[in-house]
Amino acid sequence: MTGCQLTFYTLQDRKHGSGSLAEWLLHKARELKIGGATLIVANGGLGRNHKLHSARFFELGEQPVLVQVILPETEAQALLAAVEAEGLQIFYVKIPVEFGVTGEKS
Repeated sequence: MTGCQLTFYTLQDRKHGSGSLAEWLLHKARELKIGGATLIVANGGLGRNHKLHSARFFELGEQPVLVQVILPETEAQALLAAVEAEGLQIFYVKIPVEFGVTGEKS
């Protein structure tokens, strides 16, 4: 199949609703019946504001978090529309990909 890899970049302490923004993205992907999503917690990163963000013992909220999905283009558009509908500003990267599962019979 062809589609795209959609990766959202945020911080551990960014909230939306009653939980973290990253968790909201996972729940929204599930609600839209997207086939999978991965939450990746990074040790550190450089933000678009040129600020270093990292996980420190007392400041875990500054820890970078990525939510990554690989999905058909139509599902990517639905997820991006849901983010827009919430009025959220989240940096993302969208890359065309080919994907599948090895060993599956056609």
